[in-house]
Amino acid sequence: MIGEDDRMRFLFVGDSMTIGSAGDFTWRYRMWQHLSTSFGSPFRIVGPRTELYDVRAAAPVSYDYGGPDFPAHARGHLAGWGEGWQHMAPLIGATVEEHRVDVLLVSLGLIDLGFYTDSTQTDRNVRAFIAGARAANPRVRAVLLPVIPNVRAESDAPFAAEVDRFNELLGKTVAELDRPDSPLLLAARPSTYDIHTDTYDGTHPAPSGEHKLAGAFADAMHESWGVGSSYAARR
Repeated sequence: MIGEDDRMRFLFVGDSMTIGSAGDFTWRYRMWQHLSTSFGSPFRIVGPRTELYDVRAAAPVSYDYGGPDFPAHARGHLAGWGEGWQHMAPLIGATVEEHRVDVLLVSLGLIDLGFYTDSTQTDRNVRAFIAGARAANPRVRAVLLPVIPNVRAESDAPFAAEVDRFNELLGKTVAELDRPDSPLLLAARPSTYDIHTDTYDGTHPAPSGEHKLAGAFADAMHESWGVGSSYAARR
């Protein structure tokens, strides 16, 4: 489905690493920059939310983006601090329908496994999310990012094992549910991602980490769908 204005519509879905906090550029900003120079066709970034999280207010009430050139019309997203697959699955259908979403770029899982659900239940929520998105747009595409390295996995062995198991399940689910008319992609975890240099607290991406996350999505779309260029080619 292409929007009525003929612009392909992208929706970012994620947790705290995607919404970002006050002062962050966010990987959404890096992806907008990449699409603006490489997509080659009209596009829109859409979503019901535009805010950043304000740690001091403990609420998503900030608009203090690190990139002053990030236009208001490109700040849309469906991301939330402390929200995961189980929170987004009930919301995605209505969001896809309202915003006429064509492509989902999804980074979820860390919050689920850390606070809410085990790997098996999280995988069920992934399936419910995909079903909800497809009910709203049977031709929707999606790129899903596995859970990336984080500080908790370095010190909590049972949690690290759940992350590994979920990532394995996610790969199998993407392969099983992939369809020619509604393709799914599993983005590669950035091979050089280092929580000591690519995050500012062991979890949330610093500027270098933002580039690597955006690059994971961009490279997946370029390699599998021929969308845009590889991320490395524009840096």
